Parts: sequence; structure tokens; C-alpha cells
Amino acid sequence: MARPKPFQIALAAVAAAAVAGLLWVKVIQPQMTETMADKMGRGDYALTATDGTLFTEDTLKGAPSAVFFGFTHCPEVCPTTLGDVATWNAILEEEDGKQLRVFFVTVDPERDTAEVLGDYVSWADGVVGVTGTPEEVAKAVKSFLIYARKVPIAGGGYTMDHSASVLLFDSKGRLYEPIGYQEGETRAMDKIRRLLAL
Repeated sequence: MARPKPFQIALAAVAAAAVAGLLWVKVIQPQMTETMADKMGRGDYALTATDGTLFTEDTLKGAPSAVFFGFTHCPEVCPTTLGDVATWNAILEEEDGKQLRVFFVTVDPERDTAEVLGDYVSWADGVVGVTGTPEEVAKAVKSFLIYARKVPIAGGGYTMDHSASVLLFDSKGRLYEPIGYQEGETRAMDKIRRLLAL
């Protein structure tokens, strides 16, 4: 059996180095440098918005936006947050002549049809409701790294336990910063204005 010639060995080494370099650039390095902000909202979900459009990961691109997960039977967190969102947009409209687009995504698709959700968010300027099949909503919940769980209550009904932050996204569809539940108007407006100034 003939021994490989030095040229063949060098060629094989160069090819191996090229493959290793390509693997590093295309697979390993992106996974190491990809942050939670890069992953948030990415996925193959396709939901229905109350304005008749589809809500997908591409919806978050093109303009700054906010996403909040909740449900229409929510006793406190969701109506309070919708009130906050309405206040933020009223301030933006009056003082800056702008408005933040906001998506209210249900975690309770069994009860929150597009019609029900549309009525629920109709009083809050700039807010579009988002719903879909339980399977598609589950995909979105996973893509946005949201906590949502059905909790049985007395009498045979249920409520939903869920994350309560408003997630701000830049015009590239990348997570910018969250606004915590009842974080305060001044801090929330500061975050929103910094987002809109990008």
C-alpha cells in the first residue's frame, strides 16, 4: 500500500481546516453569540390578529412594537396592563405625535375568539388582539418564552396563570427591553421613547 504523498497530506489538512472553519462560522459561533433577545419571538407560529392580518415573527419587523400575553377573563393583570398601554399611547400621541403598536396575544384561545378579543382591546388605542388555534398559541407562547398555565377553579371553570411583562421589540423584530407589571409610568415611558428613537 502506497504512503500518502506530502502534497496529499497537506491538501487533506487544508480541506479539513476549511470544513472546520465553515462549521465554526455557520453553526458553532452563531449559537454561542445568539442571545435571548435574538431568540425571543422567533418561531413558525401563525396567529390571527383582530385587524384581519396574520401575526407571525415577521409582524414584529418594520416598526417598533410591544407584545403582551394575557386573556379576556383576566381579573386584574390584563385590564391593568391595557390601561397602562392606553395611557402610554395617549402620552405619546399628545407629547410626541407618535403611537406604539401593541399586540395583545391571548393565552386562552379556547375562550378568546377574534371577536371576543377584538371587543376586549377595542378601547385601548394602538392595541391589536391576537388569537388562533390552541396549537398555534402554544407555539407562540414557546417562541416568546412566556409562562402560561391553565389553573382549575371552584365550580369547574378555570383561570390562566401567565407572565405579566410587556415585551418591547425594535424595528428588526429583536427584543429591546421588557416593561415589568406596574413598573411605573416614568420608567415605562423612558423605555418606550428610547425604543422609538432608535
